[in-house]
Amino acid sequence: MTPVPLAICFDLDDTLWEVQPVLRRAEARVQAYLEAEHPQLAQQLNPEAMFAARRTLAAEVPERAHDMTWLRTEAMRRLAAHHGHDPMIGDRAFEVFIAARHEVEFYPEVMGALTRLAGRFRLASFSNGNACVHRIGIGHHFEVTLNAESVGRAKPDPEVYLTVARALGISPTALLHVGDHPENDIRGAAEAGCRTAWVNRRGLSWSAEFGPPPDLEVTDLESLMAQLA
Repeated sequence: MTPVPLAICFDLDDTLWEVQPVLRRAEARVQAYLEAEHPQLAQQLNPEAMFAARRTLAAEVPERAHDMTWLRTEAMRRLAAHHGHDPMIGDRAFEVFIAARHEVEFYPEVMGALTRLAGRFRLASFSNGNACVHRIGIGHHFEVTLNAESVGRAKPDPEVYLTVARALGISPTALLHVGDHPENDIRGAAEAGCRTAWVNRRGLSWSAEFGPPPDLEVTDLESLMAQLA
């Protein structure tokens, strides 16, 4: 892949860490909070009910469906009010959730790879979720950190990647986007004119339904560095 990109944009969830254990722990913390502080409401709610409420809300207000913070908080506010409780419980529950959301366990090679890549490239990040690289403790590696909430659009919308490129002051063709999701990370970035690297940790086969294959396919960030070298 030539020439070498000027900057690299990283996805976060399932690219730098596995996200499902993080979300399950965060949901359990919210449930524990409700059981301790609002036991009557806790008896009426569970993670499945809260997920269904978020899905319904996203369908009702599609223009805000990309905003995970608003979606989670507002859905909980509405559930609390529906069951006769203070809607502000939703705000407090979200604070419990988001604290646990940032307790991530990086894939083994990630920290060393970010340090080495930051010495060679300008780094950016973009996530559809609401994890903050600064709160996690890796923000110093990134010149630009954006997400769907701040941009008002979610991957795979090509405008996401164009926004990152503009923030870096470079052409999209000089930006390499690195992520795990074939549609969100690879197809979306390619449609914006960026180069792409698919982090395929599970050994999946590329499906033609996602369009042309990525410019690079790697098993982890160590193999990404090897290919960029």
